[in-house]
Amino acid sequence: QVQLVESGGDLVQPGGSLRLSCAASGSIFSIDAMGWYRQAPEKGRELVARILSDGLTNYADSVKGRFTISRDNAKNTVYLQMNSLKPEDTAVYYCNLECRPYGLGSSALRIYWGQGTQVTVSS
Repeated sequence: QVQLVESGGDLVQPGGSLRLSCAASGSIFSIDAMGWYRQAPEKGRELVARILSDGLTNYADSVKGRFTISRDNAKNTVYLQMNSLKPEDTAVYYCNLECRPYGLGSSALRIYWGQGTQVTVSS
């Protein structure tokens, strides 16, 4: 089985920083992409940042220049460094994994989600 474990969410003051991490484990043959999405109360889930297997990254316009996504392929771990946090960044942040697990010919693409970690930015 493939699982994602997220950590790093916390209550911080505006202007503060947090680093989220997400470690993937299990029978993973290859990873196509890992990313972070967030969902605020009464809002839909939106893309925050995503990094592809070739290193290409995408960011939501609202976080460009403040957030940085990175990865450690050897550890199957993705990070989200969040700086200059704003109250509007408050949300549950979900790790997303697009991978090709063992057991399906190592070719079928599957999507997995982490359990979510709460980020609250408030004074």
